[in-house]
Amino acid sequence: MFTTNLNPTETPFQFISWDFDSSSGLKPIVLSIASGTTPEPEYEGRITLFLSTGSLELRNLTLNDSGNYIFSFRASGENLRTGHTTLHIYATEPVSNVRVSPLSADLIEFNSSVHLFCSSSGSSLSFIWTKDNSELTASDRVQINKNEENSTLTIANVIRNDKGLYRCHVSNPASSIISVPVNISVSYGPEKVTFSKEPPSQKYPEGSDIHLSCSADSRPNAIFNWFFNGNVLPGSGSQRELLNVQKNQSGNYSCQAFNTRTSRYQTSQILVIYIEDITTEESNPLPPGAIAGIAIACVVCVSLIVFGVYFILSRKRGKTSNR
Repeated sequence: MFTTNLNPTETPFQFISWDFDSSSGLKPIVLSIASGTTPEPEYEGRITLFLSTGSLELRNLTLNDSGNYIFSFRASGENLRTGHTTLHIYATEPVSNVRVSPLSADLIEFNSSVHLFCSSSGSSLSFIWTKDNSELTASDRVQINKNEENSTLTIANVIRNDKGLYRCHVSNPASSIISVPVNISVSYGPEKVTFSKEPPSQKYPEGSDIHLSCSADSRPNAIFNWFFNGNVLPGSGSQRELLNVQKNQSGNYSCQAFNTRTSRYQTSQILVIYIEDITTEESNPLPPGAIAGIAIACVVCVSLIVFGVYFILSRKRGKTSNR
C-alpha cells in the first residue's frame, strides 16, 4: 500500500498518475483524469487507486516490483506536484529444520570450552543465541559467528556460571523458530572444605563420643577421606563417629575432599583432639595392716590425752583439799 499524506478532497483531482522507475526506464502504472481511470494492462487486477487521496494499493507482489515509484497529481487551480517512494521485495523462504548440536555438554571449570552449532533451512536468516532466555553477546570468552545459513557459539574456559539452557533463535521476515534447548552443565571444585566436630571442644574425657563432619563446595558431590596424624583412616564419607574414645586416639585429624569428575582435591585444616584420662589417681595407697595400725595409734593417742587431762584435774583437786 502506497499511502500519500494528502487529505481526502471533495473535488476530484484533475490529474493522478503512478509510475514505476524500472531498470529499463519509467513505466506507467495507472493514469486518472477527468474522463476516467486507466491502469496499464500488466497491472489490471493488481491495483486499486483511491481517488480522494491518490493512494495506491499494489497486490500480488513479485521480486520485479522492487524499485522506485513516482506519484504525480494536480488539484484544481494548482500546479503539478510529485512525490516518490521505494519498495523493497524479499523472496523469503520460511524458517524450517532448525538444528543445534550438541544437545548437551558436561564441562570442567577452567579446563573446557564449548562449541554450539546452529543451522536452518530458509532464506535471509538471522540468528540469535540466548542463555536462560537472555540474549548473549560477544565478550572476551564468548564468540558468536554467523552468516545467512548457520551460526556458531563458542565459550572458552567455562566457569560455573556458564551452566544453563542455551537456545538458537532463527528468524526472517516470513517466520521464526526457536531451537530445542542445549543443557550445559559445569563440574567444579572441591573448594571451601570445612571440618567441624561436635561437641566443639579440644579436650574430651575418655569414653566420650565425638562426631566429625566435613563439607565442600563441589559438583558433583565430593568423596571424603579421613586422616589421623597424617595416616588415612579406613572408610569414607562426609561424617565420622569416634565412639568411646580412648587416650591413644589423641592427635591431629583432617579430612580430604576429592572430585572424581575434575580429578581435583582439597584438604581441610587440622583439628587437634586431646583425650583426657579420667581415672582417679591415689598416691601410694596403704595396705590394710598399715591402716589398722594408724587406727590403733589414733585410739592410743586419744586415750593418752584423756588420761592426761584426768591426771591434771585430779592434782588440782588434791591441792585444793590440803588447803
